[in-house]
Amino acid sequence: QITKSSRQSGKTYLSYLVRESFRTADGPRSRTVCNISDLPPHTRDLIAASLKGQDFLPSDQVQLHDALDYGGLAVLNDAWARFQLDRFFADIGSARQRGLLKAIIYSRLIFPCAKLSLSHQARGTWLAAACGLDAKESFQEDDLYHAMDQLNGHWVSVEKQLYQQAFTQSVRLVLYDLTSVYFEGRGPEHLARYGHSRDHRSDRPQIILAVATDTEGVPLHLSVLRGNRGDTRTLQGLVTTLRRRFGIKEATFVFDGGMSSRVNLEAMSAAGLGYVTRLSAATLQGLVAELALEKQLELGDRQTLMELTHQNKRYVIAGGPWRQQRDQQRRQSRIDKAQAELKRLAAVKRKKVDVQKLASQVGRSLQRLKAHKYFSYHVEEGGKLKWERKEPTIAQEAQQDGWFLLHTNESVQKCSSTEVLSHYKGLLDVEE
Repeated sequence: QITKSSRQSGKTYLSYLVRESFRTADGPRSRTVCNISDLPPHTRDLIAASLKGQDFLPSDQVQLHDALDYGGLAVLNDAWARFQLDRFFADIGSARQRGLLKAIIYSRLIFPCAKLSLSHQARGTWLAAACGLDAKESFQEDDLYHAMDQLNGHWVSVEKQLYQQAFTQSVRLVLYDLTSVYFEGRGPEHLARYGHSRDHRSDRPQIILAVATDTEGVPLHLSVLRGNRGDTRTLQGLVTTLRRRFGIKEATFVFDGGMSSRVNLEAMSAAGLGYVTRLSAATLQGLVAELALEKQLELGDRQTLMELTHQNKRYVIAGGPWRQQRDQQRRQSRIDKAQAELKRLAAVKRKKVDVQKLASQVGRSLQRLKAHKYFSYHVEEGGKLKWERKEPTIAQEAQQDGWFLLHTNESVQKCSSTEVLSHYKGLLDVEE
């Protein structure tokens, strides 16, 4: 208890008393146990807190027995709350399943791992508590997949809500790319197929993921497609989905050469949509061959962009020293590997030489090493393998090292050649 007392000098004095209350036959009473006014202020505060029931321990006796890793999770949890993302999952599954979905999302950002190893990665972290789960949550693989199954029938709604919140204005530039994921087992029955593998695992069934993003790499839409679907057959379905689901009416789509079929490009133009795409090296060579000599000489300067119109189509030829060096190294590597393989095949001792079989074997080896166009070869009657480099072909290709061909249907007024290149570089950045 703190009491005040004043004296004739005008000074006010504070007294710090420890008082005790007790009950008598005449009613409750109190008495002073001791006066602690002369003690230091911090000591008085400790006594007051102790009398209120607080416990204290000397700092040198405090030991840390356990701690949870929470830094990144705290940031994600704060962002999740600020953007009110819980409302997107309000009608999905049970409370625990919603927590597991949240944990899967957090783990993909903090410690990407397979569902099987999530329980191990989550050990010693704040993940369970951050997602509203029991501290002893096991994160069993089957429970995680079952929680993901609850998204069936809800995904379109979630995607639309995310788009509306993330993009208050209609998206004007869409970057589109494909990737593949292979399975060690059979994979999903209606999706897993053998096809062109970007992971160089053509011996495994796979699925294709089609992803559309904005210029910052923020996803707009994700589609899961059959693993044997051709690249050119994915674009129009994506465009239809984006227009119907998100109301995108006018936009420029940027995609790689695998989707640049004539049918796709004509369909994009007919729909009033712009596009920027990269065409093949063979198309570049054919186009350069039709250029005037002075235009061909301009290709020697790899610091500038060359824009041209051919058969009412707009092209931009771009490049740079870094790409030139990369193309040179790639070609030389292929030639060196091919020459080593030719020497190996020529050195093999055969009891009986089948000329046609050996020539076919050489051709397959060169195709596998992507060096068939750099060599001419033949097998003599005696079974001796002869080859030589196609120096004119190599020299002609070297003249175009570092260059690549972009094609667009956008007008110069709407999209300059520099902007065309910038759009395509944005796709490359997102791919990385």
